Amino acid sequence: MSHNSFGHLFRFTTWGESHGPALGCVVDGCPAGLGLTEADIQPWLDKRRPGQSRHVTQRREPDQVRILSGVFEDDRTDGQVTTGAPISLMIENVDQRSKDYSDIRDTWRPGHADYTYDAKYGVRDYRGGGRSSARETAARVAAGAIARKVLGDSIQIRAALVQVGPRKINRDNWNWDAVHDNDFFCPDAETAELWASDMDAIRKAGSSVGGLIELVVSGVPAGWGAPVYGKLDADLASAMMSINAAKAVEIGAGMDAAALRGEDAADEMELGPDGQPQFRSNHNGGVLGGISTGQDLVIRLAIKPTSSIRIERQTLTKALAPTTVSTKGRHDPCVAIRGVPVAEAMAALVLADHKLRDAALKA
Repeated sequence: MSHNSFGHLFRFTTWGESHGPALGCVVDGCPAGLGLTEADIQPWLDKRRPGQSRHVTQRREPDQVRILSGVFEDDRTDGQVTTGAPISLMIENVDQRSKDYSDIRDTWRPGHADYTYDAKYGVRDYRGGGRSSARETAARVAAGAIARKVLGDSIQIRAALVQVGPRKINRDNWNWDAVHDNDFFCPDAETAELWASDMDAIRKAGSSVGGLIELVVSGVPAGWGAPVYGKLDADLASAMMSINAAKAVEIGAGMDAAALRGEDAADEMELGPDGQPQFRSNHNGGVLGGISTGQDLVIRLAIKPTSSIRIERQTLTKALAPTTVSTKGRHDPCVAIRGVPVAEAMAALVLADHKLRDAALKA
């Protein structure tokens, strides 16, 4: 199986399966001298950790990370810093229930990668989807914590859930502080309460629902990204589409740009009070010609409903016999909820790579 790595100068490779003994990643290209301990990584994993509310999978995984390589004690700071060598991270799986999947070992679940993995490899790990499971994203979040170290405090990466099923937030109520005060990473406290009721009904029915994540990155300077095939927005879109269950990505106005007139879509420019160029709008989401403008990067990511549901669906077995399947086990009724910290991590990983690429170009 190839293509388990992402990035160029700042590159990470994930490994492991949903029901294996552990999963993790190797981060290569991290500069030396950055302070890094497990305590720097753990808070981001805790945001993604399963079992934190009734609205997500009840699989109980502490997701404790271990740094296996790439750091050493620094006498100058009396702390632990990166050495420039590959950083290996490991997260043990401690709450697997593989027996939950024994009934579907020879059955292709609709909406899952079961059929496509069999078609491509001729073998698949049916326990929770194996490599195709969203459990793999824990390693991405761990790698993303290191990427944030590379980016520094001047760049702020924040994401929120802005739609669950058909119900959208009221943008007049947007409050970033509210994102940390509910189970949905929702910036609208009133809508979060409605989502809780919606999710209770969805879960009781044995079904699932999709969602829309919105990501805003502040502090990226003008000039990151490269034409023609190293565009910043193209790499961000690729990163977001690599997330499990992702089905669409928008940058800036996104699909709504098709309905705009040219005079409305163009972000007019003027001289700011600091004597530097500034824009009057941000329909292009902080990127022009694949290169950052210095404005906020604005990205939206559509996540489809979780395919593992209790409602019976028609399918086929590996022997091509018609059958129905109802998925047992512990699953997220809305995988978009825990997709929020994953989207943040993927943005950090892309931006860390582009920061190093920009610095290399100017060296």
